[in-house]
Amino acid sequence: MIKTCKYIGFVLLMFTGITMAAQLPSNISPQQLAQFKKLPPAQQKSLAQSMGVDYNAIRAQLNQKTTKTGANENEPLQQYFPRGTQYDELGNPIYQDEQFVQQPEKDDGKPKPFGYDVFANAPYTFAPTIDIAVPEQYMIGPGDLLSLQMFGKENNEYELEVSREGQIIVPQLGPFTVTGMTFLEAKKYLSNQIQNKVLGVDVIVTLKELRSIRVFVLGDAFKPGPYVLNSLSSITHAIFASGGINDIGSLRNIQLKRGGKLITTLDLYDLLIKGDSSNDLLLKSGDVIFIAPVGERVTVDGEVTRPAIYELVKQDNFKSLMEMAGGLLPSAYPSSTVVERFNNQNLRTVLNVDLSKQETLDKPVQGGDYVRVMKTSSLYEESVMVIGAVTRPGKYQWKKGQKVTDLLPNIHSYLADKADLTYSLIIREKDIGRNIDVLQFSIFKAVADKNSADNIELQPRDKILVFSNVETDTANVKSLDDFALTKELLLEREKKQAEESYNERMFWEYYSDDPENLSSKRAASIDKAEETLKQAYLSLDELAGNITAEVDIKDLGYFSRKRLLVPVIDQLRRQSASGQPMQIVEIDGAVKYPGIYPLSKNARAVDIVKAAGGLLESAYLVKAEITRDEVNREIANKLTLELNLAKALKGDVNENIKVKSKDRLNIHHIPAWQENHIVELKGEFKFPGKYTIRRGESLSKLIERVGGFTDYADTQASLFTREKLKQMELENLIKVSESLRMEIASKSLAQRDGSQSLDYSQARLLLADLTKVTPVGRLVVDIPKVISDTNTDIMLENGDVLYVPTNQDSINVVGQVQVATSHIYQPELDAYDYIKLSGGAKKQADEGRIYVIKANGSVQMTDSGNWFASNTGNNLRPGDTVVVPLDSSYMENITLWQVSTQIIYQAAVAIAAISGI
Repeated sequence: MIKTCKYIGFVLLMFTGITMAAQLPSNISPQQLAQFKKLPPAQQKSLAQSMGVDYNAIRAQLNQKTTKTGANENEPLQQYFPRGTQYDELGNPIYQDEQFVQQPEKDDGKPKPFGYDVFANAPYTFAPTIDIAVPEQYMIGPGDLLSLQMFGKENNEYELEVSREGQIIVPQLGPFTVTGMTFLEAKKYLSNQIQNKVLGVDVIVTLKELRSIRVFVLGDAFKPGPYVLNSLSSITHAIFASGGINDIGSLRNIQLKRGGKLITTLDLYDLLIKGDSSNDLLLKSGDVIFIAPVGERVTVDGEVTRPAIYELVKQDNFKSLMEMAGGLLPSAYPSSTVVERFNNQNLRTVLNVDLSKQETLDKPVQGGDYVRVMKTSSLYEESVMVIGAVTRPGKYQWKKGQKVTDLLPNIHSYLADKADLTYSLIIREKDIGRNIDVLQFSIFKAVADKNSADNIELQPRDKILVFSNVETDTANVKSLDDFALTKELLLEREKKQAEESYNERMFWEYYSDDPENLSSKRAASIDKAEETLKQAYLSLDELAGNITAEVDIKDLGYFSRKRLLVPVIDQLRRQSASGQPMQIVEIDGAVKYPGIYPLSKNARAVDIVKAAGGLLESAYLVKAEITRDEVNREIANKLTLELNLAKALKGDVNENIKVKSKDRLNIHHIPAWQENHIVELKGEFKFPGKYTIRRGESLSKLIERVGGFTDYADTQASLFTREKLKQMELENLIKVSESLRMEIASKSLAQRDGSQSLDYSQARLLLADLTKVTPVGRLVVDIPKVISDTNTDIMLENGDVLYVPTNQDSINVVGQVQVATSHIYQPELDAYDYIKLSGGAKKQADEGRIYVIKANGSVQMTDSGNWFASNTGNNLRPGDTVVVPLDSSYMENITLWQVSTQIIYQAAVAIAAISGI
């Protein structure tokens, strides 16, 4: 009765302020229903009757809620709240906006105390619902609710609670004492007694509800205090009920006390690690679970299955500690385990222990130890590596007697389409210092004849390099001097080349009046070059592993000679020393891939030619030369050796000279050899078009070959362009525009004293016009004189273009005139006459520097201001252009305006002249 009253009194507090008329199930809050549900059925019925509430209606509502909750298997029936939840004086959670928001803890990667998170739970006060089968050895006691069913002659069902006297009272049959009996004994006893009193009935006894027990969880629990639990609860249930163990509580010293005596001590490590629950005893009402403070701890980190902080007991040693941590990982290196330990002076010391030895495992562990199990080396033993233009690069098992064809048995299935079949390398470590030797072989010969010398027997840690025939200019290695530079200097050089390339090819497209836009685009170009160069310095291990997995096999330029050989040559350079020459050679001339190559063992001249991809069609086989450094009497001299390359290729050992360190092999081109050089003739030729020229052929000879000009050709207005001159003009325009920008900026700064400032925006617009000028590459050529005088003839080059226009009948006037236009040519008019026809000169015109650009591109100008009059206008002819420049003093005498206008006007005239091409 006392317990019942206590529960009723508690729940009555929850219903305070609600009138009896309003005590309908629909008015009961979810929190009240949750608390009501945790009471035993007899107490629920008594409470409902005392409150004037329909007990059946409440039970129906509870069943409906349970069914709804059970529809989702992932939603627990028991309500839990996260740690850190605040509770009121009655043990109810304090809601914040009716929701709990639990922020996940951030994992900093450091070991955490072991086992605490398993028991971390929100504490709860009332008995939990445990839907489990009742064991037959369960001891019946006061408070248990038995269900008694009789059927046969009589059909009755009773729910009977065991009283404090240990009895149940069956209607019409009287009391039966069941306290002290096991559940099995009680079932047999009640069945026999009832069947003796009532004939012709069968009896079924079940345990409807378990009694509640009240225990104390004390010590370093998360929330110590009294808890009401199920009578089937054990020590661990009580720990869960209290919210687990706090950070300073022990998992290995949990004491169960009953009547002031120690019943057992529970070590949760036995349960968590070994699954041993033998000491997890069932609780009785009034039991005390005491959680002692945590003992000494040890941190285990590194290559173990379960890195964590573990609590020690007296008998723990390294063996038991490794068992707690789940054992070593396969990647562990137990022979070099590091233990950080406090000595007698409380100073941290470092010990190296070998966990692979039994004597070490038997040594005790001390509190405060930090055990770090180191990782084994990432290097592979008994393995070989395949790198480059193969279908399946990576590491492979090495076997004794293994050869190249065991890894690459055929070409079609194992090599990429563009793989180089004539030149491959084996990088072999020759000593424990990881210095390397380079072996050269041909995959084609090795596969074709497995008994050939090219089918080299492999050794552990060999690296096979297979190159592609697709080359890239990533490393930009041209001579041995490049290897005297550091990678940083090479990177700076690459940046500079990238910027120059950007200026040459992208200037006119991107160079706008927006300096920020220019800066960002140039920076992007440099960053791209920097990233490309960094990729060239990847190690061979990276090329065989993670990197190749990210690269499409179609991008075979990634496996070019220059890229794959960078780490090899870098290693050969590092391992060279006095008395150990650098094993590097250079080849240049008529080969496919000239450059620097590693010197393979016993290499001869033909091997270096194969390394360079073979000979070009223009190679001169009769004579090649090797330049060699020799030291005689401590003085270095250059020695030149000649060889007949044709005989060397046929197998003549005497001509196939053995190559030494830093040799330079030069393969000459056939004298007078040249590729097809094309010159284009446009305009008024009898047979215009593109023509292949001979080396040293002149312009007059080519004109004679094509039959000369038509009757309508204006040879004096011809336009001759050359690719080389275009590049020169482009470079000059870049330099001029940059210098003008600096001049504008300095001029603006110099005039900040209040004087008339330079209109920077207008100047920038003028520069924008300047940067839009397209270089023509024009060479002023007097075609009539070239044809008549052989001394003025021109030697043609590849890419030259000659345009001869149709006879013209106009004179152009541009510059500072009222209307820039063209006029019909009149022999009696001079330059001033044409300027007058254009409306005359403007105020800002510089009439003292008027000049004429002739139709062939030449400029006529004298120091005298009246030279036109002296020539009576006969100096002009059709196609000429009269230019009236801007007076630079009109804009404060800045060189900018003079230079800019001249460039723009001259370029405009040139473009106008070739507009008909």
